[in-house]
Amino acid sequence: MRRKKWRGTILFVVILTVMGLTVGLRLYGAGQATTASTHAVSLAPTTSAPPTPSPSTSAPAAAAPSASASAPAAAAPRTVDGAVEQTPYGPIQVQLTYTGTKITAVTELQSPSDRGRSVEINQQAGPILEQEVLSSQSAKIDTVSGATYTSDGYAQSVQSAIDKS
Repeated sequence: MRRKKWRGTILFVVILTVMGLTVGLRLYGAGQATTASTHAVSLAPTTSAPPTPSPSTSAPAAAAPSASASAPAAAAPRTVDGAVEQTPYGPIQVQLTYTGTKITAVTELQSPSDRGRSVEINQQAGPILEQEVLSSQSAKIDTVSGATYTSDGYAQSVQSAIDKS
């Protein structure tokens, strides 16, 4: 009788483990797909060439230059500086680059640098926070473990830049 109980318990644990791994991998894969699509969209304007007008028809050739002339003006990147946020370890400030209404780059203008450990933490947390902003297209980002103050200051500076734009 004891063996049957253990077999049922072990089977139950194995099933829960497989289900947990499946859900975890799906969530991880969804995060990777979001990151990949962000990069694909941001590279699209620079890699695509405008359609070549046909030499046999003069009307479409005249319309094509005016369409391509207005497209780059609408997609011109612009930058907005966020506020300088004070943390217990030093100031942090970011700059957002927009192409249209999409955030396409995040640049740290200032970061905590008063101690070697602060610099080390920020070097690890900065790229993670940048990807969080690019993925979410907002200041609603996850806090990086071990860099709570930096994460909070980063998010506040991003929000101030978004409010300015």
